[in-house]
Parts: sequence; C-alpha cells; structure tokens
Amino acid sequence: MKIGITCYPTYGGSGAVATELGLELAQRGHEVHFVSYARPFRLDPFRERVFFHEVEMEDYPLFEHPPYSLALAVALHDTARKHELDLVHVHYAIPHATSAWIAHEMLGEERDLKIVTTLHGTDITLVGLHPSFHAITRFSILRSHGLTAVSKFLKRETVRDFTVPEERVEVIPNFIDTAVYRPGLVPSHRATLAPDGEKIVMHISNFRAVKRAEDVVSVFAKLTAKQPSRLVLVGDGPERPRVLMRAEELGVRDRVMFLGKHTSVHEVLSCADLFLLPSASESFGLVALEAMACGAPVVASNVGGLPEVIEHGTSGYMFDVGDIDAMAEAGLRIMGDDEHWRSLSEAGRALAEERFSSERVVPQYERYYEQVLRR
Repeated sequence: MKIGITCYPTYGGSGAVATELGLELAQRGHEVHFVSYARPFRLDPFRERVFFHEVEMEDYPLFEHPPYSLALAVALHDTARKHELDLVHVHYAIPHATSAWIAHEMLGEERDLKIVTTLHGTDITLVGLHPSFHAITRFSILRSHGLTAVSKFLKRETVRDFTVPEERVEVIPNFIDTAVYRPGLVPSHRATLAPDGEKIVMHISNFRAVKRAEDVVSVFAKLTAKQPSRLVLVGDGPERPRVLMRAEELGVRDRVMFLGKHTSVHEVLSCADLFLLPSASESFGLVALEAMACGAPVVASNVGGLPEVIEHGTSGYMFDVGDIDAMAEAGLRIMGDDEHWRSLSEAGRALAEERFSSERVVPQYERYYEQVLRR
C-alpha cells in the first residue's frame, strides 16, 4: 500500500503519533510519504520505504500570510500523482483535511485518492469550534472517506458538536513503541536529575494554559515539603515564565529543573517516580501513556480521554481539575509506599502493553485503510 501522511511537524501529540505510525507502517512493508512544511521532529533522516516531501512556500508581497493550505493541497496532489498513492492520511483536521479534499478534487477521475482524517483533540474541541472554522471543519471531515478519533471522548464531542453520524467515526487510540518506552533504561539519568537521591516528579507538556502547569508546581511544593523530591519539567511554551514565577513564590525554585524541549523523552521518563498531568482538558493524554509504559505512576485530572488511559487506583489516580490537595495526597501515598508504587508501576506498564502498544494498534489502522479502499 502507498500511503501519504500529513501532520504538524512540531512538538506535540498529533505529530508524534503520525510520525510513529508512518515509521511502523514502513516497517510492515508499506511505502510511506510524509508531506509537510518541515520534517516531522521524530522522523529520522533515512528509513527504508519512508520519504519526505516538503511543501514549497514562496513569499509574495500581496499575501500578508503565505497560503499554506493551498500549497499543501498542491503538494499532496503532486505526490499522489507521481508516487501513485492509494490514500492520504491527514492528522489534525484544519487545514489538513481541507487541503486533502482539494487535492482529491484536483485529481478528478485521474486517481481516486482516498482520504482518512484522524481527529486528535483541539482541532475539534477548540480550533474547529471557533465560528471562523466550524463550517469548514465539518465540511472537510464529512468529505473524508475515513474518519478516526483517538478516544471515545473525542468521538462523542465530534458527533455532538459537528452533527457527524456516529457510525462515521472509528475510534483508534494513540499508541507507543513499548520497546522504546520502558522502565529501567541504561544508562540512567537519575544521578543527574536528583543528585542527592531524591524522588523524581515529572511533567511534560507544551506549557499552554490548558495544561495547568502552575498546578504541577503547587502539587510539587506540597510533596517535597514531606518527601524530598526534585521536579523535572520537559517541554516549552507560553506558560513557562508563570511556572517559574510560581516556583519562586512557593520557595521551591532550587528544586525545579527545566529541561526544555527534549526529543528523547523516554530517557528521562524512565527515571520518574511520579508523573503529574493536572490538565483542564485532554482528548487522550499520550504523555500519560508514555509515562505508564516507562513505569511511572500518573496523577492526573479526571477529564476528557484520560479515564480511557488511566485506571483510577490501579495504574494511577485522577481527581477533579484544580484539586491540588487530593493530587498531592495521592502523590505522597505513592512515593511513600514502595509496595504501592510497584503495584501501580507494574499495572501501568501492563496496561500500555496490552491496549496501546504499536503491535496492537497499528494493525487496526491497516484494517481500516483496507475498509476505506474497498468502499
């Protein structure tokens, strides 16, 4: 099968999953063509049966903003023609599904290019709901030949807010390579992250307001007051200054390490004793899954798709958004009881392997592609 994949190449869940999917499909014998404005951040320079096509953009004085959607449509059209693609799989609805539909129409009867659109979260729950984008988002996803969502929660949101027939949306969860995301990686970075042997609390995000990273610091301050710990923050974004300011206010700045953007997050996650994700909204919670696969128990908000990933009391704990006291109490219980920590760690790892490994999920995409191609 010859498959085109379009995603945002920057740091984020949708781009990470799209890239890993393409690499897994290539390993399984498919020919994969990535089409985007830059090389996806997890795409290695060379892999067999994997190709990258950069969308050509040209500045022109007439345009205040370069028309990326149209340039992407042309690139998808050209790639489909030249490489005889069977389908194009776009991740994140806007503008990718729209551009794919334009490419499909440009091809006309020359090639019946099938479009599969995967909804990842904010393309439906935030961007797509904006009055400027609602109509085009609905039009584009309904014109897709296949439509998937990464969680049951996101499917419900899509059906409700965009009046999409329920049977049109297939739920295929996010996945990870459990051979990469695993506990006990050697060499370990524990001595660097916690030089005095403290417990390691971790948070990874794009530091947008929805991630409530200030709550991470607030929870950590309560934890380290009773259990000597270090807070390791990975990623970057607009809320970073506020987070550091909060750490100063609570007197824990000297116990907080900000690593910034890090491509090999599995290397640091395998050192974590506890992972915090107090988000206001999560359509799936890929980073929680990555933490669980690395053996780190997760304390998170009980929102969105997170209950589909975390089993409360078995592989981690979930509480109401903003319930800092409850999150801190659960974190102290986890880090203060080695047997309880081990139970949660092993259960999280088992859950990641049984439900969300690439071996389990990638074949679901393959079967879905075949269904779409037969229609």
